[in-house]
Amino acid sequence: MAQTAPRTLIRMQGRKAYGAAFGTGRPSRRHPLVATAIVLPLAALLVYAFGGWDAVVTQASSVGVMLGR
Repeated sequence: MAQTAPRTLIRMQGRKAYGAAFGTGRPSRRHPLVATAIVLPLAALLVYAFGGWDAVVTQASSVGVMLGR
């Protein structure tokens, strides 16, 4: 357990070096419309897979209750 902090630091240094070498830094925040365009196809797939909007809402609300929201 005492060895986790040094390993975390080494791992973070490796990630920073990789990002600097390959230019994979974190991009700025997405525009809300872009995020919506990404999420909508997944939402439509879930509606189709779980048998309708009511089932998806029920699933989402149960997950929200489980998370305490």
